[in-house]
Amino acid sequence: MFTGIIETTGIIEKIIASGTNKTFWIKSPVSSELKVDQSVSHNGVCLTVEAVNADVHQLTAIEETLLKTNLNSWEEGDTVNIERCLHMNGRLDGHIVQGHVDTTAVCISVEEKNGSWEYSFNIDRQFASLIIEKGSISLNGISLTIFNVKEDGFTVAIIPYTYTHTNMQYLQKGDRVNIEFDMIGKYVNRIQQLNK
Repeated sequence: MFTGIIETTGIIEKIIASGTNKTFWIKSPVSSELKVDQSVSHNGVCLTVEAVNADVHQLTAIEETLLKTNLNSWEEGDTVNIERCLHMNGRLDGHIVQGHVDTTAVCISVEEKNGSWEYSFNIDRQFASLIIEKGSISLNGISLTIFNVKEDGFTVAIIPYTYTHTNMQYLQKGDRVNIEFDMIGKYVNRIQQLNK
């Protein structure tokens, strides 16, 4: 369980494909503190730490994860957002994030707003009922507030701190991001579908 408040970023040092899986080696400021078997969010995807070697940790994504997320497009040298799991005795600063990515969205515009940034995204219309004006969303693991909601898209605003402390600063038009919709909203939506 996560909050969507990014702790740090890491750099992908090595990628090896094996069958339908991909193994990643990530270098980050928290790698040396991680433990094998620990769940850590990488760009919003909950992945299990398999090995730790000094300031690098290893993890593997299986075919299902590669198909549903943007991990299949990761390249060596890319920057990824990292968040360790939630401490239950701490404040929940973002919103409840499971690290279970629902889909991806494509960035259709980036606009600098004289001190902040606005990013707009297209999503498949089948997910339209899961986005609401001023609702929460996890985008590459970042807890953000949605606005300018449309049937096939939405916009988020990024403050300077988030811009400089996450990989949003590298995001460009045409890039694909991981999306996890609000968990409570997904349950409410499911109940409504079953009661039709």
